[in-house]
Amino acid sequence: MEELYDQYRALLFTLAYQLTGSVEDAEDAVQDVFFKSFDVHPERLEKPKAYLCKMVTNHCLNQQKSARKRRVVYVGPWLPEPIRTPEADMLETTVVRRDLLSYGMLALLERLTPTERTVFVLREALEFDYSEMAELLGKREENCRKLMSRARSKMGISEEEPLRADAAQMEWISCFLLSLEQGNVDHLLSLLTEDVMFVADGGGKVLAFKHPVQTRDHVARVLLEGFKSIDHYYQGNCHFEVAPLNGETGIIIRSGDETLAAIFIQLRRGKLASMYAVRNPDKLARV
Repeated sequence: MEELYDQYRALLFTLAYQLTGSVEDAEDAVQDVFFKSFDVHPERLEKPKAYLCKMVTNHCLNQQKSARKRRVVYVGPWLPEPIRTPEADMLETTVVRRDLLSYGMLALLERLTPTERTVFVLREALEFDYSEMAELLGKREENCRKLMSRARSKMGISEEEPLRADAAQMEWISCFLLSLEQGNVDHLLSLLTEDVMFVADGGGKVLAFKHPVQTRDHVARVLLEGFKSIDHYYQGNCHFEVAPLNGETGIIIRSGDETLAAIFIQLRRGKLASMYAVRNPDKLARV
């Protein structure tokens, strides 16, 4: 069992995290599954990967049902908890790069039912084929294909559209931050798409927009005013740190030892298409 734990821990955590959007829930799922597996007859562990993935998936499906009820009363948009990667005790870099969906994709998963989300993650993140999914979920292959098609439709992703969004590189991020620091409206506007969207998660605990902000003019104004407000409130003792988050390049805003926000950027043809800012302090412990 120790060998299985060492071999599959990272994979199972990656699966559980993407099914729940919560590090704590993912850790609980992995620990619970291995704890229960100690009592499993060896014959049932002839295919350990399939068995353990099924156990984690069932655990997370139950978690998602209760989580959806909690999010009904959540203040403002709910965004997944960010994680700093690689996490030495939790994730191997190779697993993160291969099996972790982009943060923007994780946010879109919130539109799906638990079963649709499970099919999407198994297929697109872990590259399970439909026969494997059908056996794991106790469904027919045809049903899994329909669930996958429905998931893509709800997320606004066509069958031909690639799932990997353009990653923001250091040069682009530096240029973006400089335009905010200088208050250069024209330059900032040139970096945004017409239909850009900004989503912030404060959880009712810190100041954040309760609805997504959309269109280039509105987002530019919000970003510039937000930068000025933060700088003024913290009397210039605020700094931006570019860091590896969720297997991509993110931005962490700090003031002294206090973490104020974790920001994720997704580009479309070199321009900002969507920005996600996690401000709920309960979700910033990992960064």
